[in-house]
Amino acid sequence: MKRTVFILLLFQLFFLNAQELPDISLNNTDGESVSIKELTQSDNIKILSFWATWCVPCINELDAISDVYEEWQEETNVELIAISTDDARTKKRVIPMINGKDWEYQILIDDNQDLKRALNINVLPYVVVVKNGEIIHTRTGYTPGSEEELYEVVKAHSK
Repeated sequence: MKRTVFILLLFQLFFLNAQELPDISLNNTDGESVSIKELTQSDNIKILSFWATWCVPCINELDAISDVYEEWQEETNVELIAISTDDARTKKRVIPMINGKDWEYQILIDDNQDLKRALNINVLPYVVVVKNGEIIHTRTGYTPGSEEELYEVVKAHSK
C-alpha cells in the first residue's frame, strides 16, 4: 500500500510540472480583466505568487523579492505577477497595502479564488513558475532565503 501511494505521488508530481494553466481571467487593480493563459504564453519566465494581505510569510516573500527584482529582470527578463487571494471581506486591504509597499509587480485579484481552486492551492504563500503557458515549478511556503532558490529555478529555465 505504501508503495502504491508513493508511486501515485511521484506520478502526480511528474504531471504537475507539465500542467498547463487554466483559461481563467482575473481583474487587475484597475478592475480590468486579464487572461492568465494569455498573460503566461511567453518564452519569458513568469512567476505567479499567490498571497493575501493577512499572510505574513506572503508579504515577507514579496518584500524580499522586491529588493532584488530589478536585478532579476535585467538578467533573466522574468516577470512576477502577485495574485491576491483575499476574499470579499479582506480584498479592500489589497490596494492600500500594495501602495504602501511600492511593489513593482503586476497585481491581480483572485477574489472568488477561481484560479486558486483550479490549481488546488491550499496553503499560502504559493509560487508557480511558468514558461510558455506551462507550469515548470511550484513551491509552497516561505522561509528567508527561499527567494534565492526561486531565482536559481528562474535562471535554469531562462536560457
